[in-house]
Amino acid sequence: MTQYILLVPTGDGVGLTSISLGLLRAFERQGTDVAFVKPIAQMRPDDHGPERSTALVRATTTLRPPEPIALRAVEEALRSNQEQRLLEDVVARVQSAASDPEVVVIEGLVPAADVPFGDQVNSQIATALDASVVIVGSYRGDTDALVHAYALVASGFKRGQIAGCVINRAPSGQGAALAEAVRGAGFTCIGCVEERPLYSAPRVRDIAQAIGARILNEGDFDRRVLRFTVAAMNVPRCLGALSPGCLVVTPGDRNDVIMATCLAALNGMPLAGLLLTGNFDPDPQVMDLGRRALDLGLPVLLIAHDTLTAANGLLHFDPEVPVDDLERIEMVMRGVADDIDHEWIARLRKTDRPRRITPPAFRYRLLERARAANKRIVLPEGHEPRTIRAAADCQRRKIARCVLLGKEAEIRHVAADHGVELPDDLEILSPEDNLERYVAPMVELRKSKGLAPEQARNALGDTIVLGTMMLAQGDVDGLVSGAIHTTAHTVRPALQLIRTAPGSKLVSSVFFMCLPDQVLVYGDCAINPCPNAEELADIALQSAQSAVAFGIEPRIALLSYSTGSSGSGEDVEKVREATALARSRAPGLLIDGPMQYDAAVMPNVAAEKAPGSPVAGRASVLVFPDLNTGNTTYKAVQRSAHVVSIGPMLQGLRKPVNDLSRGALVEDIVYTIALTAIQAAARPDT
Repeated sequence: MTQYILLVPTGDGVGLTSISLGLLRAFERQGTDVAFVKPIAQMRPDDHGPERSTALVRATTTLRPPEPIALRAVEEALRSNQEQRLLEDVVARVQSAASDPEVVVIEGLVPAADVPFGDQVNSQIATALDASVVIVGSYRGDTDALVHAYALVASGFKRGQIAGCVINRAPSGQGAALAEAVRGAGFTCIGCVEERPLYSAPRVRDIAQAIGARILNEGDFDRRVLRFTVAAMNVPRCLGALSPGCLVVTPGDRNDVIMATCLAALNGMPLAGLLLTGNFDPDPQVMDLGRRALDLGLPVLLIAHDTLTAANGLLHFDPEVPVDDLERIEMVMRGVADDIDHEWIARLRKTDRPRRITPPAFRYRLLERARAANKRIVLPEGHEPRTIRAAADCQRRKIARCVLLGKEAEIRHVAADHGVELPDDLEILSPEDNLERYVAPMVELRKSKGLAPEQARNALGDTIVLGTMMLAQGDVDGLVSGAIHTTAHTVRPALQLIRTAPGSKLVSSVFFMCLPDQVLVYGDCAINPCPNAEELADIALQSAQSAVAFGIEPRIALLSYSTGSSGSGEDVEKVREATALARSRAPGLLIDGPMQYDAAVMPNVAAEKAPGSPVAGRASVLVFPDLNTGNTTYKAVQRSAHVVSIGPMLQGLRKPVNDLSRGALVEDIVYTIALTAIQAAARPDT
């Protein structure tokens, strides 16, 4: 039986849409078949459509909620005493949201001066659907006022309809006390969402559009604005106000401030941008002097307003997330879902349906398993800003115990420049202080190659080699590198010092491709340029083992440009032979090939090209015939379809070493660290 959850706000500006999106993500993480409906549109004065909540859900999930009822139609129905017909329309839209979902999240109306009937309609919707009501409130400095607001909303519903409440924008460290106060008032607290600056941080492009700025230098237009500072004093006094994510506001004729801002950006300060006021075009010579900073991405905007008017406008900037800001939407969804009571979510879902492995469910389980593994992961690129941020994030969220290799003073300096607060328990190891202890073990490992102590000492000056020796000696559980080094630089020391696992003839890789409604395993897209049939079979079986290890049922398709016996040629025969070898070595697995990509993943194509295949149309592990095909395909899917890809994860090594793309985002590094921790937990120490 479907359960309906109606989210009702205590008032305007509580973040109702953010909580709706986060609750959806929390259900998705548990594999719940969830749907969403915003039955009645409630547009802001400057909105011209589409309705924001519906558009955001469509943009960030595979759900396709129905179009809401226009607010003017609701007003007309209430004026003409047509409430029942209105409620029938609401119920019809809710029922059309999905076919027999386990849970439907319904976003209610926000009571406001222009919507005086909001409370009444919310109550009627709850009764019509027999929905459980979750009240959403925002902490604004007064706990008693928050509790009173919950009680006021609850009084408009029948006894037993209130399932609980969510506290939004709780100050850091005060969540437990607020939750206890709410419980003390008789409410179930199902979530206490902490305030995080990035949740309300617009992009420079959003501000430029809102204030009608002229763009002098677009630069990195997607930089986040965490704060702004009005630079009206002399340069030494202004410098103290510059910080990561800061938008500097100054008159266009303040050449000294413009130059100081450019110099700060060149010295590694990740400023959001420069907003010039008064309609003063900056001196071209000054702009030329700051050209390097502009070329490195510093946005520069110009407006006609004076500085005071501009600052006042920024203070009152609407923090609502734009529909096209998918990065921020995802950030909010993930953060809210983290702070929702997982046990409450689990109790709502039905127990007689299998859980789906959706991308959110996969990523959530990935991090949960990494936390349970509690492994120590070394990061040799300790001075690299993305790596530092990822390490701090992993340490704070207890995804892994990270070890940064590098000079501590330099790492802390880079962290400060990029606005990263390093947790107290984040481990930083100096290579110089730890190198000597690994000289003798390395000489022993490479004695067949005649490695001398001095050669070992020189090699260990490379932090990737040092980190690999730490792993070889069991001092850490895994290694992640490659943000600023080639794949060969990361993998070669592992092959020399870690070596392949028993039963593995080669090292290969997989990517976990998080498509909108499923997760596929792609192998090998990073390591082996042109594997022969035996190597291809080994890659297929390694990839199947990786799928199983991460909760994906392996149905393996070995890909080619033809399906079944329809084609011939050396390349097809290699895949055909590899399929036979893999089947003979693992008769219990579902393996088929050669197979074209569309036949592997599309049921309608499979029915025509490979009828009767146990894999075609439903493949979960796709094995590419060579690196050229695999790498091109994964990047095409990733970039063109805006798909999150996690990996590459290396397979076949005795201990886990994983390589990063040099274009890796911080989130990519976090997930790779998590993968590495899980690999370490699943592998006996050999």
